[in-house]
Amino acid sequence: MPVRAGEGRWTEGELADVRAALQEEIDALQAQIVMAESQIADGDSADGAGDDQADAGAKTYEREHELALSYNARDLLAQNERAVQRMDGGTYGVCESCSLPIGKARMQAFPRATLCVTCKQREERR
Repeated sequence: MPVRAGEGRWTEGELADVRAALQEEIDALQAQIVMAESQIADGDSADGAGDDQADAGAKTYEREHELALSYNARDLLAQNERAVQRMDGGTYGVCESCSLPIGKARMQAFPRATLCVTCKQREERR
């Protein structure tokens, strides 16, 4: 694993901890997605007969909220899975923009990071 100058190399224990945390989050997100999809499906089967406009609006808002949560969970799941793939491929900790090491501290704080701080700041300014 690449590291920036002045940083210690990744130990097997540190990598195992990061991988375990990512896998734990993957499992939790998969469960959350299944639950959200179940709630969305249950909401779709509600008949809605006799609902006034406020009831219909509330149901629509609730459904959109559940969909947004599901999309967010799917996005986080994809980021976590990609981080694990990068670990397996040997590119974990390498900036996808400048190909320099991201920095061990950043990767420990945000294990899904794909950009170094400099490149991320540049991206956010655009």
